Amino acid sequence: MHDAIRPDPDALLQQMHSEDAQAHRGRLKIFFGACAGVGKTYAMLSAARAAQAQGLPVIVGVVETHGRTDTEAQAQTLQRLPLRQMPYRDRTLPEFDLDAALAWGAQHPDGLVLLDELAHSNAPGSRHPKRWQDAQELLASGIDVWSTMNVQHLESLNDIVNGITGIRVWETVPDKFFDDADEVVVVDLPPDELLARLKAGKVYLPQQAERAAGHFFRKGNLLALRELALRRTADRVDDEMRAYRRASAARTATFTPVWPNREALLACVGPGEGGEKVVRSCARLAAQLELPWHAVHVETPALQKHSATVQPRVERTLKLAQELGASTYALSAPEAALALVRHAREHNLARLVVGRSAKRWPWQSTMAEQIAQQASDLDLLQVGDAGPSARQRPAAAALASDDTASHRWSWPGYIAAALICGVTALLVTPLVEVLELTNIVMLFLLVVVGVALVYGRGPAVLAAFLGVAFFDFFFVPPRFNLAVSDAQYLVTFAVMLVVALVVGQLTAGLKVQAEAATRREHRVRSLYDMARDLSAALLPEQVAEIGARFLVGEFGAGSALLAADDDNHLQTLPGATAPVDLGVAQWAFERGEPAGRGTNTLPSGPTLVLPLKAPMRVRGVLVVAPPDGQALGTEQRRLLETCASLLAISLERIHYIDVAQKSTVQIESERLRNSLLSAISHDLRTPLASLVGLADTLGMLQPPLPAAQQGVAQAIGQSAQRMNALVNNLLDMARLEAGAVQLNKAWQPLEETVGSALAAVGPSLAGRPVQVQLAPDLPLLHLDAVLMERVLVNLLENAAKYTPPGSAITIGAQAHSDTAALTITDQGPGLPRGREELLFEKFERGSRESATPGVGLGLAICRAIVQAHGGTIHGDTVMDAAGGLAAGARFTITLPLGTPPSDNGSDETGADDAAAQAEPTTAGASDPAPLPH
Repeated sequence: MHDAIRPDPDALLQQMHSEDAQAHRGRLKIFFGACAGVGKTYAMLSAARAAQAQGLPVIVGVVETHGRTDTEAQAQTLQRLPLRQMPYRDRTLPEFDLDAALAWGAQHPDGLVLLDELAHSNAPGSRHPKRWQDAQELLASGIDVWSTMNVQHLESLNDIVNGITGIRVWETVPDKFFDDADEVVVVDLPPDELLARLKAGKVYLPQQAERAAGHFFRKGNLLALRELALRRTADRVDDEMRAYRRASAARTATFTPVWPNREALLACVGPGEGGEKVVRSCARLAAQLELPWHAVHVETPALQKHSATVQPRVERTLKLAQELGASTYALSAPEAALALVRHAREHNLARLVVGRSAKRWPWQSTMAEQIAQQASDLDLLQVGDAGPSARQRPAAAALASDDTASHRWSWPGYIAAALICGVTALLVTPLVEVLELTNIVMLFLLVVVGVALVYGRGPAVLAAFLGVAFFDFFFVPPRFNLAVSDAQYLVTFAVMLVVALVVGQLTAGLKVQAEAATRREHRVRSLYDMARDLSAALLPEQVAEIGARFLVGEFGAGSALLAADDDNHLQTLPGATAPVDLGVAQWAFERGEPAGRGTNTLPSGPTLVLPLKAPMRVRGVLVVAPPDGQALGTEQRRLLETCASLLAISLERIHYIDVAQKSTVQIESERLRNSLLSAISHDLRTPLASLVGLADTLGMLQPPLPAAQQGVAQAIGQSAQRMNALVNNLLDMARLEAGAVQLNKAWQPLEETVGSALAAVGPSLAGRPVQVQLAPDLPLLHLDAVLMERVLVNLLENAAKYTPPGSAITIGAQAHSDTAALTITDQGPGLPRGREELLFEKFERGSRESATPGVGLGLAICRAIVQAHGGTIHGDTVMDAAGGLAAGARFTITLPLGTPPSDNGSDETGADDAAAQAEPTTAGASDPAPLPH
């Protein structure tokens, strides 16, 4: 049978918005395969040629044929976009030109762009780091995209593929992007045919094919990858099928019968002790058959009256199901069987697992019988009773039974129904000569409706029977006995009873639905108000205040919001009303898992700690103290998690607003500072050079100047030279930041660079012992010797300025797996605590007020030069192991090793290598003039 359902207005509105957004978005089609060589690119090009023959504008953004002649032949007749040449280190890389594709798409509204290898990583300097992000921008502009990818590039399957093949794939595509594709075409090839293609050289070149056949392209690997690709595609098709069923149900207001195209289980969790056995049995069956499964509990009106007794047991059972891998749901409905059938059809669950229970009364039906009456298309599996303890339960504990909980009597309601019916009969009896019997019948029906509204379904049934009996006894001739003089009154009694029962049932059911709808509306309204207030919040303190107000209004609970700072330390925001255990909060923050009351970590704690998971990272934790230590229900827990998610998103939004403002201010200040540096340095160099020249001229006058005047001339010359050095630093810093420095890299031994730096800074190091400890196995490094010498000179001059006279300086270097580390260590006071990284910024010095000359540009120049080489530099303080005091400062430079050129002893090779070493590499905009030493 088809169950009539009421369309969800929010779901319909969301569907309308989704369809409107999809109408303005391009369509994505992915040709999906198990591995390279199955023919994805060939299939894409063939389909593109067919589309072009039908008049569709098609252009190739990028296609990788890998030298395959048949694939290249397919691409020859298609128009291609020129590739963009991206400079990278000492070469250029051809990359997809996104701007050209966008311009082409603007000219061809129905155009189609082909993008091969969706998981490809773009060259540094591209707008997006990944090619799938280029496709995302094209789709957002309304341009259709066709692309290809292999199963090993899916993010969720990356570790599985690594375990199968032993090869880690670093280029991945998010599963959401794959799932959001409008169409996925599986391009499949049996392993034997693929190996034959590989052997014939149709996948890789012969040498590559032989190596691939021994590693990745083993038959076992291909079988496993093929299974993964087909399973992942089947999962996507299953999602599309369920989405179609939901959309169809929303349009027709009915759920169609379950389509048993894919097995899935539904565990029906009752309020009794047998619920855990149902869950465990369903979990074992799902594990044996490798099936997904749901666990659902339906809260009926009878159970709501006994929530204090039933709710804790149900919460434990649903929590157990969630731990065993189920998707758990807690529903509210007048009838449990109807709600379970509706859930099964909505999620296309073909097999239900229920607990077996005995009938309490002969006319009652078990839950399995009720489900079978509602849906004959569903399979039912009944789980045996929990054991002897369940069979020995007394009748008074019938509420714990899965199928009899809804039939336990609520004595006050039944007594009230009987009294109301009696009072009505007594009040109407004096009016029997005034009112018609039909009007008296209406009064008794009104009583049934009132009882159903106030006391529920059971008392309404009693009121219906009592109403018929009282009507017969007090008002039907002969009065005051149950005899009936006219047989037609029997029809009246029957109709009255049926109408009363139906009206009572409908009224009670509508009451439950209205209460549930009111609760849902209240929750949605509260969340909407909270989200609206959070959207206007500009400070974390405002977010904490809004969250606390929501939690008090919805749960009556105290709360505390702890936000993470830049060092991942939690800080309690103002307005906290719940006790905070920083150890538990830090644990939940670091692991991104809830802790405290109702969880697996410190479940007996007084508070519940939820991590604030934002899209980018965990932003803090929310501490909730339920009133009187009450346990939160499933719906309350979900509402609380939604609240935590909204708070996390708001904190992240505020964080990025702050980052954007700081970045804007920093960019503008850097631009102004660089302009001033460049202008000042150029304008000061000429008068400084004149001062130096005039001071030298005064020193060479004949006859010589008196001694006092000679000292003044020398002081003028030294000051001018010192100021000239500062101006050169300013100019060099401006040129480095503008990218106007060309690196003249060559493969050189580090020993020569260190030696030339020591010679250049020799006068400043007079009287200081210098220890050079370079590892004997240091390889050649690809660097600009002049600029790297400048780095070492600056560091050595700093060591001479800020350390006591006569203290030693140590220079060391050693090679690691892929980097070389160079260290310069002194025996001075060390670096200021907490400002080690700040010292590498422009115009930053160890002490704000210092007699040591300088403007704080030396370390900034060092960092800029090292980063231009692809390396890093950082400083730290060396601590005295004995006293724990600062024993000096250490600066560490890390440079990439690379692969030095080979030398086979021939002059030709040496000449070629020398020419290659002399070829410059660009670190920024071209400027032929290197930095002066």
